[in-house]
Amino acid sequence: MNRRDFTAAMAAALALSALPLWAQTAPDTSSATETATATLPDVPDMTLGNPDAKVVLTEYASYTCPHCAHFHDEVFVNLKRDYIDTGKIKFVFREVFFDRYGLWAAMLARCGGDMRYFGIQDILFSTQRDWAASDDPATVIDNLRRIGRTAGMDDAEMDKCLNDGAMAQAMVNKYQADTKADNIDSTPSLILDGKKYSNMNYADLKALLDAELAK
Repeated sequence: MNRRDFTAAMAAALALSALPLWAQTAPDTSSATETATATLPDVPDMTLGNPDAKVVLTEYASYTCPHCAHFHDEVFVNLKRDYIDTGKIKFVFREVFFDRYGLWAAMLARCGGDMRYFGIQDILFSTQRDWAASDDPATVIDNLRRIGRTAGMDDAEMDKCLNDGAMAQAMVNKYQADTKADNIDSTPSLILDGKKYSNMNYADLKALLDAELAK
């Protein structure tokens, strides 16, 4: 997503988050009052690789961003093989929300827990054109539930996660704080050694990582 589209989407997301949460996120609105007064939970970064690595690469991406799906399929697969799985770097993934579909997808991925998060992410990005294509929110929820079942979750488990208004609000708050702090204006965006980079091919990213590792 480019800067102009990102700015428009950010405005839409801010407007979305200003509404009562259950008016636009989960299919069950019965817990609105409790959600409004609940203490919001912590929302940890999702990470892979060596937690003690001197080089940390952070990616900002949305599950409904086509450029992010392309990056995942064409760049991340190589990044994971060469730098993450080998323990050379620590990788941090931060979710960006432009719409309720992207928020729901992230809630589902987190529902799977740390061990399943990135496996669910693979499915979300590789099948993005399928699960996110409908204009009907109920259809999208059904599509996401099918992905969850593929990952080994049952309907009761997924319903609990998708109806967790406090977590949804906490995730939106984290997204807004993180993107503001790192001045994110497009997706996917990368942060390496405190410097921001926009979408790039694997060869260019590899050159940056190798230079950083050589320091």
